[in-house]
Amino acid sequence: MEFYNIGKLVNTHGLKGEVRILSRFKHKDKIFKNGNLLYIGKDKKCFQIETYRKHKNFDMVVFKGYYDINLIEYLKGSFVYFNKEDLKLEKNTYLAIDLIGFDVIIEDKNVGVVSTVIESNASEILVLDNNNMIPYVDFFIKKVDIDNKYIEVNNVKGLIK
Repeated sequence: MEFYNIGKLVNTHGLKGEVRILSRFKHKDKIFKNGNLLYIGKDKKCFQIETYRKHKNFDMVVFKGYYDINLIEYLKGSFVYFNKEDLKLEKNTYLAIDLIGFDVIIEDKNVGVVSTVIESNASEILVLDNNNMIPYVDFFIKKVDIDNKYIEVNNVKGLIK
């Protein structure tokens, strides 16, 4: 199993076991569906989504069999994960986190390797091993070659130190 962090369970909501998850994950529509599995906490305990709704900037979830605040209150502050194998993406679609380890090329010059990905309100940000950061948006990204593991980036003044 390959687990990815998609947010944090920040609080409970009401007395009937509903929880608030704060997530900036780009493909929430594929994750937060009735019947899907989420893994919570350091031990990645498995929970099945029974109901889901959006409320303000929170993803509100009730887990199957956990219909009381006392059963889930201990989860507050825990990170929420999903198993990549559970995610059904369209063909030729991938996650920004799949790009970790890819070379970043600007005008045929290797400018670094993607070391991590940060989720922000506006977009995902590719962080390179030399601490440069590139927003993962079409304006900057020219081409992604999954087979050869490189990303071609537009030469934008001031992007790379």
